[in-house]
Amino acid sequence: MTHTTRGCSLPLREGQGRSVIHIQNGITRHPERRMAEPVNLTISEGEQIAIVGPNGAGKSRLVDIITSRYPLLGEEVRYDFSPSESPMVSDNLRYITFRDSYGDGDATYYYQQRWNQHDIGDDAPTVGSVLSFDDLPQNVARLLSHLVLLRDKPIITLSSGEMRKMQLARVLASHPRVLIMDNPFIGLDAPTRDELSTLLSQLAETGLTLILVMSKCDNLPQFITHVIPVKDLKVGRKMTRSEFVAQQVLPQHPTPSEQKRQWLLSLPEKDLRQTAFYPEQGGEILKFNDVSIRYGSRTILSHLNWTVYEGQRWAVSGRNGAGKSTLLSLVCADNPQAYACDIRLFGHKRGTGESIWEVKRHIGYVSPEMHRSYLKDIPAIDVVASGLNDSIGLYVRPQESQRATCQQWMWMFGVEHLASRSFLTLSSGEQRLCLLARAFVKDPELLILDEPLHGLDDENRLRVKEIIETFCQRSHKTLIMVTHYAEELPPCIDNKLLLETNI
Repeated sequence: MTHTTRGCSLPLREGQGRSVIHIQNGITRHPERRMAEPVNLTISEGEQIAIVGPNGAGKSRLVDIITSRYPLLGEEVRYDFSPSESPMVSDNLRYITFRDSYGDGDATYYYQQRWNQHDIGDDAPTVGSVLSFDDLPQNVARLLSHLVLLRDKPIITLSSGEMRKMQLARVLASHPRVLIMDNPFIGLDAPTRDELSTLLSQLAETGLTLILVMSKCDNLPQFITHVIPVKDLKVGRKMTRSEFVAQQVLPQHPTPSEQKRQWLLSLPEKDLRQTAFYPEQGGEILKFNDVSIRYGSRTILSHLNWTVYEGQRWAVSGRNGAGKSTLLSLVCADNPQAYACDIRLFGHKRGTGESIWEVKRHIGYVSPEMHRSYLKDIPAIDVVASGLNDSIGLYVRPQESQRATCQQWMWMFGVEHLASRSFLTLSSGEQRLCLLARAFVKDPELLILDEPLHGLDDENRLRVKEIIETFCQRSHKTLIMVTHYAEELPPCIDNKLLLETNI
């Protein structure tokens, strides 16, 4: 049997145990996308693969080779998609990056548009317009039953978790032979992670070859049979799951170096007594009084009463679609519905003459929405510097002292060596570390972290968690953090808010 990739017919071996994907001396022609060594790899029928490695290790580059995204210098990748009747790679291999995609509207999407409903046109694609629920396999439909209730909802308004479910449904409806998923479990609540793992296990039994790309590898799904480690742009030996688990050493709980810790703790304390748009010490940072948010017939938040005082550290939790990101958009002055609600920020009621910049002056923020919208081909240090003026992109040239501060925060998060690199050339984890530096760069009084460890490897997750903990030891620091993983919460958390899903 032959299968076609990039116009070449490549014969593959028939029969039991055949090679589904075979790469021999794979070297990408594109110099900036090459691995450090030629790639030799075979994935056989019945194998379910996890590609694991730290941030920036080269996992995405390996996937680029597997999917034939870039041509190779020598022999191209060989595929055997039996028993599929189509020889085309495009018909049989699917890759879900889980970077939010809003179809044709993605090019004109801007940060905050999700909250500005009047800017979403009548022709905006809805869940029901791009996904036929009747064609979904029964087990897939069961996992995605929540989306069925959202068939009339514009895709652009989906939460990060809802978007991931929809992307998975669209791919599975095409019945691929090979499915590659980049960090499939991040951004999903615990019950949905369990449901997804069960679904993928069932799919593996149907003959589908699954390849999971994972930065967080301390809980490999049970259906994974083999692991391919990647480090320093080198592909390690493919090993069985049991071999990998036996030799896996989880990182110790790292703390910032004493030099970094002292630098962070010795940052000068701001004199906030003369700051008009800020409460007295220990006062109310924010207050929600019977706040309800609705979009059309759907209620997102219902009669929420919530008060956060200076110095508190809150964890906000809830199922996907419960309204966590909507809640944070109200706090960050990104959601215009705040003006119709009884909300007080830093001691001032919204809509009493304050500008959004007065609100944002005290806030450091990172979120999946911000990460998705930050498609800027600018140096990484400029991404960090944009946090000084709360912009997406750099429109005000920073002073030399401000640039030095940006460099220091990049050093704190271990990405100072990436300062001159284009943000778009960084791995997803490296981008997230830069966006975290952006959130901290102006030493904010209110730190809002929505899934801050999203896509980070084991060591970086622990390191960032320690940075958050150390930062919050200082005066006038208030924290609101959202995560679906309880173990990601720093010890300083002293209050919790659970949002219930409203349908």
